Amino acid sequence: MTVPESAPERPLSALPSPLARAVAFAGVLVGGLAGGFIGYALVDIQCSGDCAVPKGWGLLTGAVVAALGMAVVAVLGLRAMGEWREVLDRESAGHAPR
Repeated sequence: MTVPESAPERPLSALPSPLARAVAFAGVLVGGLAGGFIGYALVDIQCSGDCAVPKGWGLLTGAVVAALGMAVVAVLGLRAMGEWREVLDRESAGHAPR
């Protein structure tokens, strides 16, 4: 596979594209939001009476745990995208393994 002459040269960088980073960040936020709702709901189901503090702890714990989990998934996904781009660059340069 050859690269067309009109293809712009992009600088070598280990950083993923800004769009990919924005999508990963949004995914972490959505994951944290969902985890907060789940943590709040779990405590709400089990608690009766004045449960403001336990519900708050459930919300905070659920949000942090889910956001951390999504952050791990986002980092792994961004790294995989970077490695895939490197493989494609090597193939287009004629350095692919046979």
